[in-house]
Amino acid sequence: MIDEEILDLVKNYEICDAHAHIFPDKIAEKAVSAIGSFYDIPMDYPIGTSEHLLKSGSNIGVSHYLVCSTATVPQQVVSINNFIIEECKKHPEFVGFGTLHPDFEDIEGEVERCIENGLRGIKLHPDFQKFYIDDDKAFKIYEAIRGRLPVLIHMGDNRYDFSKPKRLENVVRNMSDLKVFAAHLGGYESWDEAITCLYYDNIRFDTCSSLEFITPEFARDIIYGFGVNKVFFGTDFPMWDHAEELLRFKRLNLTDSENRLILGENFKKEFNL
Repeated sequence: MIDEEILDLVKNYEICDAHAHIFPDKIAEKAVSAIGSFYDIPMDYPIGTSEHLLKSGSNIGVSHYLVCSTATVPQQVVSINNFIIEECKKHPEFVGFGTLHPDFEDIEGEVERCIENGLRGIKLHPDFQKFYIDDDKAFKIYEAIRGRLPVLIHMGDNRYDFSKPKRLENVVRNMSDLKVFAAHLGGYESWDEAITCLYYDNIRFDTCSSLEFITPEFARDIIYGFGVNKVFFGTDFPMWDHAEELLRFKRLNLTDSENRLILGENFKKEFNL
């Protein structure tokens, strides 16, 4: 049952989830367990399949989902992209992001294949993949996708230096045609750094795995600083349940027009939906 506090959002706004992970049925439970162990955070959904994502999202009426997964080693790239491609064929409400790895041999060829098969972007997780955002080998990916596909990058984690906001600034400073979705309001546990260096026209932001850890006041300051038209509602499913994440969003006490943009309109405009 949905918390009455969010019923007005569910009734009055179209909601899109700009950050959700899905996994094949045979590994979905193991993958979710590994993510929970990595962050030492209990996962709201122990199994991260498309079926479970749609069930969670249906509770708040989600109309579209950005779905992705991450290749922790280059040998996983093709199989993961095949999986995302097939899931998007089954579910027209999915906006699929493929994955790449800096050590993958044919980055340009895989980018072409992703585009030919309807994928809309690339997902990278530098902490899982063990590369620095501004490492020379990462630029092979950026050069292959700039002006063609956006990249969603996991940002921030005080335990590592792979995905710090200042490293992203080193990339976008001279690549204005590389569109980046800087996850977690620009940097999980690194929000203070993010708000000093990520004010670039080609960077977008999602709210997921942030609202649980910072005050509504700080979250509003970040959103207003980056610009409401550049922020997207996201859940980081299966880490967080959709209704639970929407309740956190509700407590930001944004205006009607701000809710409308962040919950759905920014997403639909970005992907021409």
